[in-house]
Amino acid sequence: MKPTLNLIIFVFTLFCFNTVSAQYGNGYYNNGYGNGYGRGGGMGMDRSMMAGPQSTPSKPKETPPEQTAALIVDQMKQQINLDELQSIAISNVLADSIREQGILLKNESSSQDQKIEQIKALRESTDKKISAFLNPDQVEKYKTFMDSLKEVKKTKSKKKKDKDSKEDSKEAKDLPDTKISE
Repeated sequence: MKPTLNLIIFVFTLFCFNTVSAQYGNGYYNNGYGNGYGRGGGMGMDRSMMAGPQSTPSKPKETPPEQTAALIVDQMKQQINLDELQSIAISNVLADSIREQGILLKNESSSQDQKIEQIKALRESTDKKISAFLNPDQVEKYKTFMDSLKEVKKTKSKKKKDKDSKEDSKEAKDLPDTKISE
């Protein structure tokens, strides 16, 4: 009876030790609750947990090209009177163009001027592909639509520049007038 009791106590102790060491990271550094139980981690927590959440700058999520293309095509449907087949074809062309533009922008080996030229060429080929799906009346409406998009972009950038220059002038007004005498 005594050997069986000793075996049961041994297994129970081993099970308890395994559970406790699993809670406290098996003594490994920065695992579980920290530095391992009782190794100066401050109540079982390591310094990274006491500091709070790490503030790593995360990139904003990129919207999928298909979603962006769908938004553009929805606007085009209303202004250009696209049928369903045209909208699907144009949506595919725009999605491919947006993907390609993203690749061009992320390309680290080309200079800013090269990227601008490549994007202009991509825009021209995209316009040609889209125009191939449109009838002559729709082509004119498409050109007007694209011009209006360019105007919206220009006004947005002007507003942003105006806002920045107003803030700069406010800062300049807030500064005290000090003259340096020689």
